[in-house]
Amino acid sequence: MKHETIYSHEDTLKMLDSLFREEGQWWDQFYGDRNKGIPFFKDRPDENLVEYVSKRHITPGKVLELGCGGGRNAVYLAQQGYAVDAIDISRAAVEWGKERASKHQVEVNFARSNIFDLSLEPGSYDLIYDSGCFHHIYPHRRVTFLELVNRTLKPGGYFGLVCFAAGAMGAEITDWEVYRQRSLRGGLGFTEDKLKSFFSGLELIEFRRMRQMDQKDVLFGEAFLWTALFRKN
Repeated sequence: MKHETIYSHEDTLKMLDSLFREEGQWWDQFYGDRNKGIPFFKDRPDENLVEYVSKRHITPGKVLELGCGGGRNAVYLAQQGYAVDAIDISRAAVEWGKERASKHQVEVNFARSNIFDLSLEPGSYDLIYDSGCFHHIYPHRRVTFLELVNRTLKPGGYFGLVCFAAGAMGAEITDWEVYRQRSLRGGLGFTEDKLKSFFSGLELIEFRRMRQMDQKDVLFGEAFLWTALFRKN
């Protein structure tokens, strides 16, 4: 089977990818039932993202959202005057995002893709935003993720992150254990030190827990999540 021969680093990554479930199909099922009582299914942007914009950390420009889900943050950013490319591996999620953009009468460039298959122009984004994608990235793909962020951000551009906080949400297992179990067990929880270490090549602007929002609030917020804002020097 010559297609199973490893000739390059990329071949190794693809071999490791194959040890795990087909992500697109799983997320299609997840987003297929929009009536689930899941907080981030509601049409509400992240409270930290709204704060970044309102405090003018980030002025309107070109945005890439990784793992956009149903498009709630992408639509919000488009409403604020940003040019938004929103990517998700789930076709069901992308279709939901397109419907939301149409409902709110804004333009968002939604695309269904694995983020590691993207062909993006270097230094083309003022902001890259990830709300809930990083804790679903397999450990062997983290370096590729970091390279994607560093390559596509403009100098002075921002990277915003929302992910599971260890001790509050997410699996607390070693990277090696992920491969023993062949599972992320629903997503990994990270400590503050680990996240700061992973993204140490970027300037840290803000790091905090997400503020808890009530279900009736117009913003999304769950205290079991970290929020972080970095800048490319």
